Amino acid sequence: MITQYGYDVFFTITAVCIFVALGAFFFIEQHILRVILISLASILFIFTLNFFRDPERVTPADDKLIISPADGTVIKIEKVDETEFMKSPSVMVSIFMSPINVHVNRIPITGIVKYFQYVKGEYFAAFEDKASLKNEQTHIGIESPKGRVFFKQIAGFIARRIIANVNVEDSVEAGKRFGMIKFGSRVDIYVPENAAIKVSLNEKTSAGETIIAEFK
Repeated sequence: MITQYGYDVFFTITAVCIFVALGAFFFIEQHILRVILISLASILFIFTLNFFRDPERVTPADDKLIISPADGTVIKIEKVDETEFMKSPSVMVSIFMSPINVHVNRIPITGIVKYFQYVKGEYFAAFEDKASLKNEQTHIGIESPKGRVFFKQIAGFIARRIIANVNVEDSVEAGKRFGMIKFGSRVDIYVPENAAIKVSLNEKTSAGETIIAEFK
């Protein structure tokens, strides 16, 4: 299934790939050039199809669990003093999303959106520490009876568009799709300091399925 957040880009690139492939097949006489153009169009189509895929996920049904908002690799776990939404000592888990990962983001806990902020910024590589501070990003805070969770969608060097279809006071459900970051990115999620962390460095995560932490 192709994500609804990528219809515009997916169908535009698909049309271009078809146009190039057909044009090469019917109008390019040089065999090597024809093969090269058709091959490049095919590779671009396959990459785009892979990037905008949106598989179904089964989310654990337990309101004490904090679920991963992103597919990717855990590149950092550290204690921080989060002053924007958590307003308390917290643990930050950073998930790097490479271009081959699914890029649809999902809600980490069931609750009410209490904070939303878009931050215009730069486009450093998503795995760099300064990306968390300086890159374009959205900040989302959710409150539930069990506690608060704060997370950031952070654009990377290639990523130039963040989609986040949530608003303050929206009721949201863990595991539900809410947006994506196009073409390489990172998500930082902040959980209470006393939450039990369930992932480790370099672990692979699946949005809507992997348990990041558990409220105490």
